[in-house]
Amino acid sequence: MTPITTTAELETFCAKVRGQPFVAVDTEFMRETTYWPKLCLIQAATPDAEAVIDPLAEGIDLEPFLEVLRDASIVKVFHAARQDVEIFNNLKALPASLFDTQVAAMAAGYGEQIAYDALVRNMLKIELDKSSRFTDWARRPLTDNQLTYALADVTHLAALYPRLRARLETEGRLAWVSDEMTSLCDPALYDVAPANAWRRLKPRKQTARYLSVYRAVAEWRERTAQLRDQPRGRILKDDAIDELASQAPTDPGQMERLRSVPKGFAGSRFGPELLETIREALRDPEATAPVIEKSRAPHNPAAGAVVELLKVLLKARAEDRGVASKLIATVSDLEQIAQDDNAETPALSGWRLEAFGADALRLKRGELALVLDGTRVRVVEVRRAPRPAAAD
Repeated sequence: MTPITTTAELETFCAKVRGQPFVAVDTEFMRETTYWPKLCLIQAATPDAEAVIDPLAEGIDLEPFLEVLRDASIVKVFHAARQDVEIFNNLKALPASLFDTQVAAMAAGYGEQIAYDALVRNMLKIELDKSSRFTDWARRPLTDNQLTYALADVTHLAALYPRLRARLETEGRLAWVSDEMTSLCDPALYDVAPANAWRRLKPRKQTARYLSVYRAVAEWRERTAQLRDQPRGRILKDDAIDELASQAPTDPGQMERLRSVPKGFAGSRFGPELLETIREALRDPEATAPVIEKSRAPHNPAAGAVVELLKVLLKARAEDRGVASKLIATVSDLEQIAQDDNAETPALSGWRLEAFGADALRLKRGELALVLDGTRVRVVEVRRAPRPAAAD
């Protein structure tokens, strides 16, 4: 098998893709030691054409394929798309009209986050060869076995897509996954602006002093990781950001006493710059601390117990409908519902409201009960005794 290594070859292949209803896409990349993923291969297949594209080939311009990704008239089929979409977003080619077979499989009754090989086994009755799974995809030349393995990730995906889509349409569930597909193409999901880095983390305190330092240190780490092209954790761990925000060291001695900051960090090339970042954040914490909106609902002291009940209800309703529970609601959704009947959460709108959200509110009001019937949980109506008539 020969991969595409020139722009002319890529243009010829992309001409075959245009006009097709869909193209299955996968990538092979390396990012264990870098911040930015290194794209090593792109695999693509339509009902009539297939190819392995080599992005590392000297002089190749990927723009013809990136144009295909931007073309909303062609559905782009991925499995577990997020990391692939992140790579293409970095190349200014956020895929339009995306279909993720892993998300679709959740609505089709194949469980949560089913692996590609398991889905192929279940739907196509084909056992995939995974012997090249841990290949160094950046090394050249690639063997025929490696290229065959890589191409199989999209040839079977192209066969899966029509069947999976037809199944969802027949069961009236295609709309159930449309929101998930759309969210995967939301640029905000792949935002790596250093100023917004703190939003991906979980601050533990609400004081202006803490939040100001937390935000500043997170921004410093993100910018440093990007400039050095190193993983965030190689620069500073998440728990170190929390401790730095809590203790707010302003000199090397104070920083060296922190448990989560690597020994010698204060005296490294990073130390003086990070200390100045902290000192700057402390100059006016009230002005630089991010604003975190608090829930307007009154705190429910029983919320923890309510969440546990909602988890059981969610599992029961998901089993009833043959849908992965994660597609219906997340733990965060349940926590919000436990605190607030009017929470702005997907679980309380659209098809999720019908499938689960309405029952979740009824359970909170005592109108439903959970009953263990052998090994299965049943949801039953609660019959309330009529109130006695008032005496004359």
